[in-house]
Amino acid sequence: MVECKIYLDVCCLNRPFDDWSQERIRIEGEAVLNILHRINAQGWQLIMSETIAAELEKMSDLEKSEQSG
Repeated sequence: MVECKIYLDVCCLNRPFDDWSQERIRIEGEAVLNILHRINAQGWQLIMSETIAAELEKMSDLEKSEQSG
């Protein structure tokens, strides 16, 4: 089996949560979900950077503060 290492930036990771009413966004969202499925099912490796982890954490903190406010 070929080991695949996949790097997705924050824009890619957020695409499945965007408004899918536009065809391009729907196609991109489906592609990202397909890649994430393959990471789980086929043992692909998702490569993360400290920068992406920090950006995702900031987004998580912002969503939490918006929900409580």
